[in-house]
Amino acid sequence: MSTETFFVQIELPQQKHYNNGITFPAVLSPNPEKISQNKSSFSSAIKSSASALESLLSETGAVLFRGFPVLSASDFNDVVEAFGFLELPYVGGAAPRSNVVGRVFTANESPPDQKIPFHHEMAQVPEFPSKLFFFCEVEPGSGGETPIVLSHIIYERMKDKYPDFVERLEETGLIYTRVLGEDDDPSSPIGRGWKSTFLTKDKSIAEERAAKLGMKLEWMEDSVKTIMGPIPAIKYDKERQRKIWFNSMVAAYTGWKDARNDPVKAVTFGDGKPLPAHIIYDCLKILDEESVAIPWQKGDVLLLDNLAVLHSRKSFEPPRRVLASLCK
Repeated sequence: MSTETFFVQIELPQQKHYNNGITFPAVLSPNPEKISQNKSSFSSAIKSSASALESLLSETGAVLFRGFPVLSASDFNDVVEAFGFLELPYVGGAAPRSNVVGRVFTANESPPDQKIPFHHEMAQVPEFPSKLFFFCEVEPGSGGETPIVLSHIIYERMKDKYPDFVERLEETGLIYTRVLGEDDDPSSPIGRGWKSTFLTKDKSIAEERAAKLGMKLEWMEDSVKTIMGPIPAIKYDKERQRKIWFNSMVAAYTGWKDARNDPVKAVTFGDGKPLPAHIIYDCLKILDEESVAIPWQKGDVLLLDNLAVLHSRKSFEPPRRVLASLCK
């Protein structure tokens, strides 16, 4: 690829190699002759190689940049800006997170002992990011990887093993139901309150914003039930001409659990019928088998195509600080 003048592809033991010659994820480090360790040279290299980097992302679904001079949230913000993708406001997502600087947010701030299951970012709402960036500002004491997995491979494996289930998913889609408190609950992985979910304190504005997402709200005494769907569980990736497992089914069924929410009721078939537990848990196993988990190093920047790749988070021993940025 023509990024080679600035970037060198390196191999890590965790990568997966597929028959079609794809290595997942691609890992790039700086070409010492071309990129100095000053921060602006990385940003200029990104700008000069933008189309080659985009085609590498399109081919592999994920690119890890390792060994570049990205030390702080504002350095990371400069890297995101250098790519030139539009920003996506975080409206309708479930995770508690806060703005750090510019386009940079904390990644899901749920407690370290909790795993976050595999999901496409915001697959449960119609306007989801097309690309995500993650940046490791403080590497974990231990654990805390962000495993990634190619979505079309999950679709193919599930279709081979459970053709009737997948056909039914394609016919009915899924309904997601979540109860939100008024304010954020940082002890919950889905603890975002309705005020920060809809970026307002006004119930009628929250209803307008929910309606734009195609979401129904049912107000309760100190909380609100959000009902989303039916929305598709399988999408067609036009760019790569293949079907993808674009849903939050496993994440909702196994992880949307807190004082207000029972995960089994969090997601159902589009006709309201319950999902078969054994298939969901087998899907979780398949996701784990196909995934790649590269331990974070300080300064790592991971760029994901949100249509091609699902991501998750392993539990960890603090400290760990991973920041994120979502792009249209």
